[in-house]
Parts: sequence; structure tokens; C-alpha cells
Amino acid sequence: MALQFEAFCAGGLAPGWSLTVQGHADAGEDKFEINFLTDAGDIAFHVKPRFSSATVVGNAFQGGRWGQEEVSSVFPLTLGEPFEMEVSADAEHFHIYAQEHKVLQFPHRHRPLATITRVRVLSDHRLAQVELAKRSLSWGDGGY
Repeated sequence: MALQFEAFCAGGLAPGWSLTVQGHADAGEDKFEINFLTDAGDIAFHVKPRFSSATVVGNAFQGGRWGQEEVSSVFPLTLGEPFEMEVSADAEHFHIYAQEHKVLQFPHRHRPLATITRVRVLSDHRLAQVELAKRSLSWGDGGY
């Protein structure tokens, strides 16, 4: 797979960070993944849609080994069609959405979050846009 996007998260990951990837799922198989990396080179969070089994897999690679995979069978992606995936973080979990459907909630296995300093998107699919943003967290509707 080709490196399509890499960014450094100034100050490390914190609740409110969000990564949105838009692209086109070309004919082909499982050629797309997102990795959140630590200073030490571990993969704090790895998410990969598997078109071959219509699943989304989340995992972490720490201390030289992979942990237990978490697998979701909610799979709203279709080969040959445009797609949008979003990964956001709160204090306890990564939340993964595809086509605006929540597909996986993955508990943070790596602490502190601030040591997660890079994100990489590897893909052989055509990517149209990748956005890494820190969104403000708000509560309520703001009305008084």
C-alpha cells in the first residue's frame, strides 16, 4: 500500500481530534488502513475496512505484538463507490464512522493519549480529501 497521508499531531492526541478521509473504493481488495502512531513507534490504533469479508477491524500494536482484534460487521462501504470514513477520539474511545454510520467503538489501549503524535493513511484507493482537525467539545444546545 502507498502512503497517502501523514500528519504530526502537535501536542499529541487529545479528546476532540478527528480524522476524515474521503475517497473512491476502487476495484481491489483490502487496500486501505488508518494508523495512529506513538512516539515509541507503536500503533496505538489501527483501523482497516476489509472489503473481502465486509468487516471493519480495529486493533493496536504495542510492545512488538498485535492485541485482540475488534471486528464490526456494520459495513456501509461498497467497492467502486465513493466513501467517507471518520475517526474521532474522546477520553475513553476511538469512534469510527463510515458513510455516517457508526461502525466501531474502540477503547484506548495506549495511555497517555498525548504520546500519540502521528497519523498515517495507507491506501491504494484514490483519496480525494483527508482532514485532521481538533474540534471543540461542547455540551448542551447552548440555549438558555
